[in-house]
Amino acid sequence: MQFFKDLSAASLTAGFVAVLVGFTSSVAIVFQAAQAFGATPEMVASWMWALGVGMGLCTLLPSLWLRKPVMVAWSTPGAAVLATAATAGGFHMPEAVGAFMACALLITLAGWTGWFERVMNRIPVALASALLAGVLARFGLMGFAAAQTALPLVLTMLLSYLLGRRFLPRYAVPLTLVVAIVFVAAGAGFTPVDIAFGLTEPVWISPVFSLEALVSLALPLFIVTMASQNLPGVAAIQACGYGDQRAAGGDGGIPISKVITLTGVTTLLLAPFGAFALNLSAITAAICMGPEAHANPARRYTAAVSCGALYLVIGLFGAAIAGVLTAFPKELVAAIAGLALLGTISGALTVALKDDDHREAALITFLVTLSGVVLAGVGSAFWGVVAGALALLVQHYGKRKALLPPG
Repeated sequence: MQFFKDLSAASLTAGFVAVLVGFTSSVAIVFQAAQAFGATPEMVASWMWALGVGMGLCTLLPSLWLRKPVMVAWSTPGAAVLATAATAGGFHMPEAVGAFMACALLITLAGWTGWFERVMNRIPVALASALLAGVLARFGLMGFAAAQTALPLVLTMLLSYLLGRRFLPRYAVPLTLVVAIVFVAAGAGFTPVDIAFGLTEPVWISPVFSLEALVSLALPLFIVTMASQNLPGVAAIQACGYGDQRAAGGDGGIPISKVITLTGVTTLLLAPFGAFALNLSAITAAICMGPEAHANPARRYTAAVSCGALYLVIGLFGAAIAGVLTAFPKELVAAIAGLALLGTISGALTVALKDDDHREAALITFLVTLSGVVLAGVGSAFWGVVAGALALLVQHYGKRKALLPPG
């Protein structure tokens, strides 16, 4: 099978790092959202089953079929919105499931009609790259900020990474991860957890539809998922070279509208078990789409397949795997994420700032996105694009070459 010929230690590690970063950085928010709706422990486990299976299938199958890294994740800002809205509105789990299904229908419609992809195609490459750099730079900063509480660990990882880049560049991140695990294990730094192995049993929850839940849960969930997750997710695809390349003599790239439709349909099917919103990934996508995953872009899909397979394992053995992953120190997770993203951040900034006509607008996009500002419940990724587009409009209105690309 071609997949095993293309697979490498670097891509396997990239898949594991993507899961480690994606899971540990936001699983607490998902738990909080589930508990805000009055979920029992069995329901919380069912949420992890639904999300793990959904992310796994939507990542693994398209990546194998297209031989391109298609990365899907749960909506972290969506979970935060749900946790807040559930407490404020007093909603219960059946109403939440109804809202999940309504949101899934809206996501499916956005993908099926293709309107979201058409909007994204009108964003200049410089702004899309600046958006991606801004999203990822926060994780880079967090990686080095971890030195405040774990200086020896972060310094050891940084030295390992630099030596790896010098002598074994393809395996710099895998070697750094191994060194970090050994370092933490030697110092008994892993968090003690009770691990009970066993298959997770999904729990069906019949939906209840109400106008209040649609307005207070479904619409905000849809908006933040599209603006704060799918928007930077598409930017990651374009900035890493997996967008539509037909104008340059390449192929059509990852079919964005079809993948978004797939995430919507999958969310709809798994919503009664706790899948609240699936979407394109940006942070974990950059890990599996960047040069650290494989030197050859045509083989980086193996990192996404590895990630998808691990997500499936998380879904099937949710409680046990959650215990294993949460045992990792948060400083190790932050540092390995920051180091793994250095190449992608560098490449995105290079593309964003190389064009004189777009440089200042791209810089504004980068800084607004990096700021993490949240306005009207919508994250900085959306406002970064708005600010950059406004800068382009003011600076170059009427100049043909500065107009947004036709699409």
